[in-house]
Amino acid sequence: MAKGHRSQIKKERNELERQSRKPMAHARYARISHMKAKYLLDLIRGKDIKEALGILIYTTSKSSTVIEKVVRSAVANAENNMGMDPSKLFIEMATANQGPKMKRIAARSKGQAEARVMKTSHITIALNSR
Repeated sequence: MAKGHRSQIKKERNELERQSRKPMAHARYARISHMKAKYLLDLIRGKDIKEALGILIYTTSKSSTVIEKVVRSAVANAENNMGMDPSKLFIEMATANQGPKMKRIAARSKGQAEARVMKTSHITIALNSR
């Protein structure tokens, strides 16, 4: 049987989650394909913050600017909300999931139309300290 009332069990579980929480940052509905973002996230996963930002700054990709903002936001969250030292942080988790697709129509010759799909993604970055 259970060790107590449902609300007590939930309260204990939520307290454990709060203690083991990692600094994170999200970018929702970014106008980048999730596959293009994953290439850069694979490059920076497991790297120190300075090294990851160096990679992102000198990479010529549209997704690098968006991912750089998310990394800087995660570092600011770690420093301000959790009191962590930014020099000891590294990127523990970096994911890009598929967001909703925006469907647009472009005119073609002979009165035809072409469908254009603009893809979006949800980018998540979690940090940890060494």
